Amino acid sequence: MTKPFPYKLYLVISEEACCGRDMLWVAEQAVKGGVDLVQIREKNKSYPDFLENSLKLKEMLDRYHVPLIINDNPLVAVNCNAYGVHVGNSDVPPSEIKKKWPDCNMTGYSVEYLEQLTGAEIEFADYLGVSPVFSTPTKTDTVTEWGLEGIAKIKSITNKPLVAIGGINETNVQEVMQAGADCLAVVSAICAASNPAMAAQTLRNLIETA
Repeated sequence: MTKPFPYKLYLVISEEACCGRDMLWVAEQAVKGGVDLVQIREKNKSYPDFLENSLKLKEMLDRYHVPLIINDNPLVAVNCNAYGVHVGNSDVPPSEIKKKWPDCNMTGYSVEYLEQLTGAEIEFADYLGVSPVFSTPTKTDTVTEWGLEGIAKIKSITNKPLVAIGGINETNVQEVMQAGADCLAVVSAICAASNPAMAAQTLRNLIETA
């Protein structure tokens, strides 16, 4: 059974993406503007640094009752008591996460091939990351650029909640939602914005009116 997925605006954050500004400040501003789910993605940090940043971020997010998702690292997720974890094709599969971490509230799974939608792992995912919708400089190792047609195609095959990510900004929010996304994930549209709170608020308003 598919779990409820009430989230609309999903921030994917890292120190690097914040352009030299304090990551906790950027994340808090984003939450004040309307972000309701946050993933920390730190590809280049050691385990202790990743854990430390995750613990600080979770402490702040807990005050706003916003869940924290950890990218690609179930050990960090367990040790900072995160809400969930997000994995891709080359990471620990969702079935392993459910087995080793039965208390995990949410497992996200990036879809890069249509074949994944008929694979066994899909059943263990609580939502699917459609990645990327449009090509983006923040993620260079992607396989398929889905586009709007890709979102619609995935929507027709699965009833899992779809989180669209990749090249999403205020110019294309509404068409991505109308194509079938349940939630939009952004990196630079908020992390690199001069006013992250206002950027989040603009995106959230566009989502709500789509």
